[in-house]
Amino acid sequence: MQLIYDFYEKSHFPQQSYLCIMTKGIGQGVLVSGFSKKTKAEKIDWISKQFHNPAQALELLQNYNHADSDLQNLHDEFTENALTNFYMPLGVAPNFNINGTILTIPMAIEESSVVAAASNAAKFWSTKGGFKATVISTEKVGHVHFMYCGDSQKLHSFFEQYRSALLASTDKITHNMRSRGGGITVLSLVDKSDAMSNYYQLDVRFETQDAMGANFINSCLEQLASKLKELAAKHPDFSEEEKSIEVVMSILSNYVPNCMVEAAVSCPVNELFPTAEESKLFAEKFVQAVRIAQVEPYRAVTHNKGIMNGIDAVVMASGNDLRAVAAGIHAHAAASGKYRSLSKAQIKDGVFKFSLKVPLALGTVGGLTKLHPLVRWCNELMGTPNAQELMQIVAAAGLAQNFAAVKSLVTTGIQQGHMKMHLLNILNQQQATEKEKEAAITYFKDNIVSHHSVAELLAKLRRA
Repeated sequence: MQLIYDFYEKSHFPQQSYLCIMTKGIGQGVLVSGFSKKTKAEKIDWISKQFHNPAQALELLQNYNHADSDLQNLHDEFTENALTNFYMPLGVAPNFNINGTILTIPMAIEESSVVAAASNAAKFWSTKGGFKATVISTEKVGHVHFMYCGDSQKLHSFFEQYRSALLASTDKITHNMRSRGGGITVLSLVDKSDAMSNYYQLDVRFETQDAMGANFINSCLEQLASKLKELAAKHPDFSEEEKSIEVVMSILSNYVPNCMVEAAVSCPVNELFPTAEESKLFAEKFVQAVRIAQVEPYRAVTHNKGIMNGIDAVVMASGNDLRAVAAGIHAHAAASGKYRSLSKAQIKDGVFKFSLKVPLALGTVGGLTKLHPLVRWCNELMGTPNAQELMQIVAAAGLAQNFAAVKSLVTTGIQQGHMKMHLLNILNQQQATEKEKEAAITYFKDNIVSHHSVAELLAKLRRA
């Protein structure tokens, strides 16, 4: 199977607009021993030599590298086998009125229309009461998954007898967290043998304060697992088979239905647009559009993707784990057994209300939050929020993005604004000069943007 690597980096390759490598060999069928033990320079040298043009492949890696700097050394330690940096643009969306505080929100995302849409929605609602955000709960969860072959009632009696001892075994791990008001809040035994033979769980609930808490939770769970096996092995009422509890794994869950935040906007229907007729029509179509996303999974997935455009961008900028956040949110969207919209809209007593309720396990201490310089910068831009305040900001960003997308869909259509924001990407792909870009931006103020129409315009400009 052929692989095509296109590097649209004319600025780095002045003699060639892009490097196109078609091969059956690059990165395939080549075994290397001890790669992780090589120095960074040795790794880069080995990788570059796998390309048809090693010099160009090497140059591209070097152009994104802050060579021999403290910043680069810090970045290299974030991951394994680091070669260089993979940049994402960092934009900002101003004018967010969240619970009466005006904020500028950082958004790390490559799609310009997302930042523009969030900014427009923020400005739209800034004079209509802004976003009201509320943290409903902050509970996180983890499990010790284990197999027990024996009398279920005996296991439950054993657990009740040793619950306190299990909790006490984690005291050294939870000491600091408890001093901050967190720790283990619930420890229970769950019989899952109806779903899978001999399968049980220790279900553990946590409060982790301003930390996302993954490492803390997993450390607690592994200690509980170890103590469970130790106590079971010595329990006099267990048979030899019952003493041999098999711990399969101990791990937190990214499904956090009790770590929930809500964001909402509302105003009288007649304040949505300049005229009462426009406002009424818009509000009714908007509610219908959201309702469609609640009953039609095909639409719900795209609808929720729009919400995640806003959420992911702020989660990444704040140094949190967007994969964990996305997994938990999409699980929540499907919790009813059918994938549904995360947001709701209604008109009641002449008032339009649009709201979003999502699970968000976020942290403002630990992880990258203090290590990554730009993450620190982003959090300072947002007023150095604590974890609950960050939950509110992220939820508001998701709701703003969703509002902007649905507003476009039920009025002008999504492509008009999206393609105009995408215009610069198309112009860069066509290697447009600055003068050509200026002409194109002027021309497409009143014309529909498409790859074909941009190519046609550039051809005319170049012939002239």
